[in-house]
Amino acid sequence: MKTQILKLDITKPDLEKVKKAAELIDSGELVAFPNETVYGIACRVRNDSLAKLDELKSRTADKYYTLHIGDKKKVEEYVPTISIKAQKLIKNAWPGPVTIVFVLAPFDINTQKNLLERQVFENLYKDNSIGIRCPDNPIAAMLLKETNNPVVAPSANIADQPPAIDAQQVISNFSGRIAMIIDGGTCKYKKSSTVVKIEKQKLQILREGVYSKADIEKFLQVKFLFVCTGNSCRSPMAAGLFSKYLAEKLQCDLDQLEKMGYKISSAGTMGVNGMSASTEAVNACKAKGIDIAQHRSSGLSRKAIEESDFIFVMCRNHSEQVIALAPKAAKKCRLLAKKTEIADPIGQSQEIYNNCADIIEKAVKERISELNI
Repeated sequence: MKTQILKLDITKPDLEKVKKAAELIDSGELVAFPNETVYGIACRVRNDSLAKLDELKSRTADKYYTLHIGDKKKVEEYVPTISIKAQKLIKNAWPGPVTIVFVLAPFDINTQKNLLERQVFENLYKDNSIGIRCPDNPIAAMLLKETNNPVVAPSANIADQPPAIDAQQVISNFSGRIAMIIDGGTCKYKKSSTVVKIEKQKLQILREGVYSKADIEKFLQVKFLFVCTGNSCRSPMAAGLFSKYLAEKLQCDLDQLEKMGYKISSAGTMGVNGMSASTEAVNACKAKGIDIAQHRSSGLSRKAIEESDFIFVMCRNHSEQVIALAPKAAKKCRLLAKKTEIADPIGQSQEIYNNCADIIEKAVKERISELNI
């Protein structure tokens, strides 16, 4: 076999040439291409093609390869239910040098088994999990988008040998053994992707690559922000109650929430900083087993809004002020109690505060029940 060498400009890949490479992959051939990490070998997910890949890589057939996608939205075709932490990691790390191993619930596995071709399902899923990568390389993204078959792409090296970081190394390893090598220059990072496994509340770094464990933990932290007017009554009660019930759902202690990747805060549109929670709010929470005595108010800021993933407000005017500060926040800002506004109890009796806390508690429980943790 004569291996074609196709040189492409990474800044402006020739679509027609990429289409020819995609056609080779769809016909069952193996094509080496550049990622931002190392070079990979693209192979369609069909038994005959994968057998070629196993032989080429000197790899046993019982090992599973990682699915590669050219657009991160395509992950939904293979993982029907994505947890909020996985969604955050996808948002921050894709496209990029991170491979995510998703663990699917039995119901979702059955859905995929019925939806996908048998050999596609059997070659991509192992122990109810699937590994997926979305490369940040224009050539790789274009190639993957042009193929008509799902594609796996292990590193372009013989098993137990260092991965290739430029086309010349691929040529040395595989010239005459694969159909095409796309030369897109030297890879950006020159090291493998970080492999992360997400399962319910557990995070495992299966392989540390371009990103460290600390990087990944930062990428997937989910932030909740509760907003009221003065940040002395409603929003601190909401944050305290939300923390309690989220910890219960996760079966962890309150002080473990942030370590597990969840940060809960509150702020006020009035812009006052350092004010204590009202005595009545403290008492209402204490009756529910929550301590907000150490709370100090914070003024609502654009930075806090932009960094938050979920923003719950007490009234519609709070939502308007959030969006005025950060217009793009409209999609993640919503009333805590759905269509009902939660009235400000400031200056009223302890009974009114207790009733307000009851309303907030009910709304918080409903919101937490909706979260795919």
